[in-house]
Amino acid sequence: MPGLLRGVARTAVVAGTATTVSNRVSRRQANKWSQQDQQQYEQQQYAQQPPPAPAPAAAPAPDPIAQLKQLGELHSQGVLTDEEFAAQKAKILAS
Repeated sequence: MPGLLRGVARTAVVAGTATTVSNRVSRRQANKWSQQDQQQYEQQQYAQQPPPAPAPAAAPAPDPIAQLKQLGELHSQGVLTDEEFAAQKAKILAS
């Protein structure tokens, strides 16, 4: 009987060790595969993003002569007072 008990105990230890090792290997593989899946997912997300829009071109500088002509027309039509005309004219010439 002691020999039978020893054999059963040894089998239990071997089976328990094998189960522990098997579970550890399975967890490592699952972690490795999930990391690979995550990397592939991130690469796909990055590839699907549209390229950034180009920076808008700077607006062309307004022509001061054209602005002064328009300002003069507004003044002659009576839309601008003498003071407003002078202030806007000074602003255009200063820039």
